[in-house]
Amino acid sequence: MKKLFVLTICLLIGFGASAQLSKDEKKEWKAKWKAYKKDLEGFKELVEENQTMRSQLSTTKRKLENLESQMGEKDAKIAELQDQITRMQAQVAAARAEAEKARAAAANKPAQPASPMSMEGVVFKVQIGAFEKKDMSKFFDNNPMFSGETEDGLQKITLGFFRDYWEADTFKKYLREMGVKDAWIVPYKDGKRVPIKDVLEGVI
Repeated sequence: MKKLFVLTICLLIGFGASAQLSKDEKKEWKAKWKAYKKDLEGFKELVEENQTMRSQLSTTKRKLENLESQMGEKDAKIAELQDQITRMQAQVAAARAEAEKARAAAANKPAQPASPMSMEGVVFKVQIGAFEKKDMSKFFDNNPMFSGETEDGLQKITLGFFRDYWEADTFKKYLREMGVKDAWIVPYKDGKRVPIKDVLEGVI
């Protein structure tokens, strides 16, 4: 107890010297000191309470420093994410611009004409016969000039591939002169065989 008392006196003297108390303040604190000399238990409690508060203050400062460090890390992470968002937005804008450019190019691109051997549109062939027991389908592959189709048990064989009706008609006449008396023109529209009256108006 005496050691604590001496320590406290030293602290107070040091505090008074550093704070440079005025005469009135010195008088006031001397009166308080005299009162505490009569109540050592109360003085002890005051000192211990002061030490507890100093310890709590130190702990709070450490927590605050830790929180400030965490906030700094979070701020850095937020800045990094914002940078990523900016880059992604730039990439999206560039992709949209490319897509718009491609759409504009496609809209201005002229339509490609149908392939010469494509079945799109109107095509004329010359049928040379319909056979019930002859299967020549193995010769049709990769040979659009020689083809056929089966209907009602008959395999109908055609020769030629013409966009112009009169070319098909000339070819038909040549075949008849060569002895294929049953040669006749059959029209197709978009790959489907149709009656000749359905296409003659638009091609003759």
